[in-house]
Amino acid sequence: MELAGRRVLVTGAASGIGRATALLAARVGAEVLLTDLDADGLARTAALVEAAGGVVGCQRTADVSDLADVQQLAAEIHGRGGSVDVVMNIAGASVWGTVDRLSHQHWKRMVDVNLMGPIHVIETFLPPMITAGRRGHLVNVASAAGLLGLPWHAAYSASKFGLRGVSEVLRFDLRQHGIGVSLVCPGGVRTGLIDTMEIAGVDQNGRAFRRMQALFRRHAVTPEAAAEAIIAGVSRNRYLIYTSADVRIAHLLQRLCPPAYVAIMRTLNAVLRRALTVAS
Repeated sequence: MELAGRRVLVTGAASGIGRATALLAARVGAEVLLTDLDADGLARTAALVEAAGGVVGCQRTADVSDLADVQQLAAEIHGRGGSVDVVMNIAGASVWGTVDRLSHQHWKRMVDVNLMGPIHVIETFLPPMITAGRRGHLVNVASAAGLLGLPWHAAYSASKFGLRGVSEVLRFDLRQHGIGVSLVCPGGVRTGLIDTMEIAGVDQNGRAFRRMQALFRRHAVTPEAAAEAIIAGVSRNRYLIYTSADVRIAHLLQRLCPPAYVAIMRTLNAVLRRALTVAS
């Protein structure tokens, strides 16, 4: 799947992985269609694409968790140039927390944004892709938390494992139409989510939280590195795309050496619990 000359929809394009992926897609010749809730960030991404000589076919704010908003976005995009060729579901939100501290709204927000958001995009943009018969590609950005039992990620993982399930089915359902599917499972990525991450019931101004945040940032890859992995994976029609070696190794251990995987998850849970106790 080469992106040159293709119409590529990127959600979450105002920053982080979304912005980096939009810039790289445009650099290899795609017409990018950009959306995000952040109007200022979206305008900045569009300006960067155009400054680099890329083509922005559409730039529109939209809330992917709102089906009507996604339908309006689709009407505008389809009205300007017909169906898209590549859909990249990158928009997402993150909340961590133990089950006794997560509120119902935390659970609901994760499902609304991280699972129903991509579903809204899929049900709105994929049928026209199928009808157009030009083949294409669907990219769903999940997380390491869509593969692994990471500590305090129950609400987040509910949404990301759900997106993984949708992707697993669609990789076979869409094959007859020549539409490939990629599931991206990033580990740590240095995006704005690091600064805005929420851990329910934990003082986010506390020293322990800041120390953990700094450690996460040091081990995270850049959005540009994640974008390169995504574009390379799409070009090779890979289903599972990792953006860092640690997630690839942990997923391998989970499948091939379950006792080692269990030991690692238990250790991570204990370390996180100890590290954040003083900040709770």
